[in-house]
Amino acid sequence: QVQVVESGGGLVQPGGSLRLSCAASGLIFRIYTMAWYRQAPGKQRELVARITNTGNTNYADSVKGRFTISRDNDKNTVYLQMNSLKPEDTAVYYCTVAGDKWGQGTQVTVSS
Repeated sequence: QVQVVESGGGLVQPGGSLRLSCAASGLIFRIYTMAWYRQAPGKQRELVARITNTGNTNYADSVKGRFTISRDNDKNTVYLQMNSLKPEDTAVYYCTVAGDKWGQGTQVTVSS
């Protein structure tokens, strides 16, 4: 059974940083594209960043240059390093395995 568990969210001031982690189990992690999405109140879920099994990445325009997605296949974990956070980054962040299996989400709040 595939399980996806996010962690690392919290409250941070504007300009601050957070690192989200997503641990996946029950699958051959290294062969899958992994992605982070987010959903703010009253808005649709949107793609934040994606990393393929070969390490290719792509980002939403709104986070380019501030967020970095990476993966550790030995640990079955994908990360999202978020720097220079803005209030508009406030959302629930979700991790997904190939857009099929999803975690429960982790709340990120950027506020002074």
